[in-house]
Amino acid sequence: MSTDWAHSQHRNPSHIFEKAINNLHLVLRENPRSMRYNFEEEDGGRQSKDVEWLPLQHHPVFSTPPDWDRDGDRALTMPKNLLAWDGASRLYFWDSYKTCLHRLSVRLGEPDPTSLLAASPSKVLQADVQLNSEVQRISINRNGSALFLVGLDGLYVMYLYGRTSTKENTIICRTVLVGSDIYFDRKNSIRTLKVCWHPYSDTHLGILSSDSVFRVFDLSSALGQPEQEYYLQPVEPGSSHNATAICPVDFSFGGDHMWDRFTVFVLFSDGSVYILCPVVPFGSVYKWESVLELYSDAHIFGLKSANSKAVKNSNLAISWLGATFPELTRKEVHAENAAVLRAQPYALFDASVSLQGPLRKVSHGVEDDSVHPPVCEGRAVSFLYDLVSKDSILVTAWSRGKLQIDALADEVQPVWKVGSPPRVCLDSTDSIVGLAMICESLSSDTSILKLDLPPDHTLWLGHPPPLLRLAIVDLALPRRSSSVLSMFVDPIISERIYCLHEGGVDSVVLHFLPFTNQTRGKEDMMRSPSVHPVLSTFQGEASSATPLSGFLALSDSFGDSWIVGLTPSNECIVVEMETWNTLLPPIIDKVDKLIGAEVPKDTDSTIISKELLAGPRVVLLPPSSPHLRTVAADSIEGRSTLHQYFKLFHENYVEYAHKVYFELQHHAPHVKKIIDDQHSRLCKAQQKILEVERKQEKIEDRVEHAVRFHGELEERLQSLRHLPAAHKRSLSKAEREFKSKLDRFRGVELDALRSSIEAVNARLKRYTHSLQANRSNEERQVSVRRIRHVEENEMSLLKASLEKLSVVNSENAKKVKVVESALKGREIGT
Repeated sequence: MSTDWAHSQHRNPSHIFEKAINNLHLVLRENPRSMRYNFEEEDGGRQSKDVEWLPLQHHPVFSTPPDWDRDGDRALTMPKNLLAWDGASRLYFWDSYKTCLHRLSVRLGEPDPTSLLAASPSKVLQADVQLNSEVQRISINRNGSALFLVGLDGLYVMYLYGRTSTKENTIICRTVLVGSDIYFDRKNSIRTLKVCWHPYSDTHLGILSSDSVFRVFDLSSALGQPEQEYYLQPVEPGSSHNATAICPVDFSFGGDHMWDRFTVFVLFSDGSVYILCPVVPFGSVYKWESVLELYSDAHIFGLKSANSKAVKNSNLAISWLGATFPELTRKEVHAENAAVLRAQPYALFDASVSLQGPLRKVSHGVEDDSVHPPVCEGRAVSFLYDLVSKDSILVTAWSRGKLQIDALADEVQPVWKVGSPPRVCLDSTDSIVGLAMICESLSSDTSILKLDLPPDHTLWLGHPPPLLRLAIVDLALPRRSSSVLSMFVDPIISERIYCLHEGGVDSVVLHFLPFTNQTRGKEDMMRSPSVHPVLSTFQGEASSATPLSGFLALSDSFGDSWIVGLTPSNECIVVEMETWNTLLPPIIDKVDKLIGAEVPKDTDSTIISKELLAGPRVVLLPPSSPHLRTVAADSIEGRSTLHQYFKLFHENYVEYAHKVYFELQHHAPHVKKIIDDQHSRLCKAQQKILEVERKQEKIEDRVEHAVRFHGELEERLQSLRHLPAAHKRSLSKAEREFKSKLDRFRGVELDALRSSIEAVNARLKRYTHSLQANRSNEERQVSVRRIRHVEENEMSLLKASLEKLSVVNSENAKKVKVVESALKGREIGT
């Protein structure tokens, strides 16, 4: 390029920008979807001509290994998901048989809006360390830079940008072990129950473990020790007779709504839900407007309240917000120059975060005293938080295949317990680098709350928000199916929730949202959610079901949605999901069905026109003379009369015959098509009749076998009636209640007791190990002191002996001098 042209372009850089904008407009005008993949066709220095775009389900990485065990994944103890998506154009798949991670570049809706393509070959990401645990679940952070691999014996984090290997299409990625001293030490039995990325940070992990502790790890600072620890104590020690009330199961971070963004929802095995608020990772990023809204709300509704308790709670929230986000108290900082705020390390020195709950159900302004719904049997196994416009939806999955769907009837507010100071770790600059606190449930949390109370009676009083019951959904799972359930939210339609279980995948769509419908001006009646099966893995019997090993919900910017499933044999399943008519009322579907049912009737009635079916028109004969019968046919008058009659006959009947012939010739293919269709239907009906006749014999044999078996059962029943035990009276109401309590203790609380005993044993082992370490340190110190004392005594003895030796040496020197002088005198005398 010439220097003059470069100089002119440097002087006028807008020329290049305008040219690029024009080119971009041309590309978007021709194909609006192409702009999303302008960077994907060259991946890692690979030219686009070497890439082959295949349907995702036909990609070579999804192939059944030769040594696959069909029954290997039956005994699952935690939900398994080996698929992850970065939200844009890259899909990750963990290959358990090759122990590597595949990265696939995907095209959503290209070239056909319903297609889902993946680039082949894929990139292989290999860990730089040996993984000592079978991976059960993977998940990627929000910016796509790191991915965690969790198993029963280890939690690893793989950084996805590594160095290129000597193998083709292989990248060696740095992989680190997280929390090895706490969770995966052989000296304790603490298990990780749930691991999740924090939604407002790319380097923080939230981990809930079996020792009833929620920990937050910062991957940018310390991998072995947590940044924050919250010891959950839902009930006072010794005050609960229900073991399931102290065993956590699952947790979920809140969404982008008021104080929900600083909230952690914790589910216990008895179905009770508790709240931790506020919980903020150090260095996490939040929107300026969102934090400023909370700051203003605390000033307006808290400080100006007539209730002293509300003023106290709002003061604590204002001081916490001001210290965590110092920009709020600076007048020179505005939203124009600070779009986001970064959380600073801070903790109230004399108060710990309270464990709010359990959240209680309210209905029509009256609170239900029972926390555990009687319709849900078994134990709670999974939890999901879903933010739909103005509504915060909480979904609890139970082991018997039921979903409990609730909505928060009030806003979440932060609550602290004053007088319970946290434990803070400081660095050399007196900055907080870690904190730990005991989170207890306040006694005031059990006060009665109603929906019809005015705001002055609920705001900033420290009450946990009540729950509004929306529905109980029964998935009708077999009794023999496992209790492993997991739930996902559709990325396009927040009202749709996917439930993954042993039998496949079900879709649950919410049609009633209390606060969202109220803000939109709708006064619809409360409608039950609609449940639709999406995928089924049952093969006749429940025992032959194979649960999926991976699940993803994908979407593009044009509103198209897909779900991707992974079978235990590494087979990929892709299903396109409808989005435009999911939330329509059911009456629309009925109208469409009626319209579709009337179409064939109209097409059948137009085979032959109505004019032809009515026949030829009636012809009025012309007036004739009374002497027409006497007129000869060969006369002039007779010939004219015959000619006139022949003309009328030709105009009406012959033309009608021609029209009929033309219509029959024109509609012959259509009539033939209808006849062929009816003939094919007749053949199918005959085949079905033959199948029914063949099955009839089997049915008769089964009926005869059932009749014989029924007769045998009646004979056994008659023989059993003569036994002495048959005359026992039935159980009373108290005995039945006691028996149900025993069954509940055996089925639910026994597992909770085992897990709590394991947690206590783990803590005891850690405590004894620390005591032994302290004792060994003390013994070392005592031994060092003793050695020092012995060394000092020996030194003093050595000094004394040296002094004695010096005195002896001086005396000997004097004696030597005397002897020498005497010898010299003798020599002189001689």
